[in-house]
Amino acid sequence: MAQNGATVADDMKKIREVDFVRRFTHESLKKLVEVLGVTRKIPMQEGTTMYYYTMDGTLANGNVAEGEIIPLTEIEQHKVPVGEISLNKWRKAVTAEAIKKSGRDTAVRETDEKLLKLVQNGFRTDFFNYLNGTITGATQVVGSGLQAGLAKAWGQLQVLFEDDDVEAVYFLNPLDVAEYLESAQISTQTVFGMKYIEDFLGLGTVILSARITKGTFLATAKDNFIMYYLTMNGDLADTFDLTADELGYIGISSGHINTERAQVESLVMDGIQFLVEYATGVVKGTITSSTTTDDDSEDTGA
Repeated sequence: MAQNGATVADDMKKIREVDFVRRFTHESLKKLVEVLGVTRKIPMQEGTTMYYYTMDGTLANGNVAEGEIIPLTEIEQHKVPVGEISLNKWRKAVTAEAIKKSGRDTAVRETDEKLLKLVQNGFRTDFFNYLNGTITGATQVVGSGLQAGLAKAWGQLQVLFEDDDVEAVYFLNPLDVAEYLESAQISTQTVFGMKYIEDFLGLGTVILSARITKGTFLATAKDNFIMYYLTMNGDLADTFDLTADELGYIGISSGHINTERAQVESLVMDGIQFLVEYATGVVKGTITSSTTTDDDSEDTGA
């Protein structure tokens, strides 16, 4: 028997798992939630359909004679399905040969570290694919130059969320920002592997990613984002011996020994999806050359 208080293999396994979850959730995901201003985090069941909402309507004639009935302006809210939330599963293995070369703890820890980065990168890819995709009902703006485009988007957000205290977030390609700033100094921070700038031009938070098409940008109010997730606690954790955070955003089981293949395996599961709640609260912008006029580019809904 191991001496009381000694660190044994199971302790090292648990330490690796707790560190994996802490770095994903508390060092990355939690900060991303703060930057995006997410206030609604909704647990879901596997296969549940996710939705966002659009609204449209026609303003009724307000020129009503005294005593006559005032006609109703009909505004309709449309519930648009955007697919089902699904469980993501990843597995990786460390062979007996790799363990012999580097040692078990080192080999498992280093490959767990790489797996964490790959999971985060996959999340970023899915997130920006969603933002770059067609969001029915988004408002379109065109600006001659970056500052003009962002200013127009900011103005639209003040109108779209006129009853709220709007804090805007913009998504831009870093090349567009570099062309505008040239040699100016800016202070960037990192969240979930993405660079962001707080209070850019006094208009709000800017998140930079090469995954945003150059010459375009997106903007919305921070609290327009919703985080849907499948919890990795409960039956999943019990069945697959997952270590998860308190809300179950991600779970990992590290160090499972596969004797058939002589390798040590790790299993990671999550089911996280960020969506905007109101598509009409999203502004999609196009940046034209600052020498090009945009007198004819009126704001339209799309």
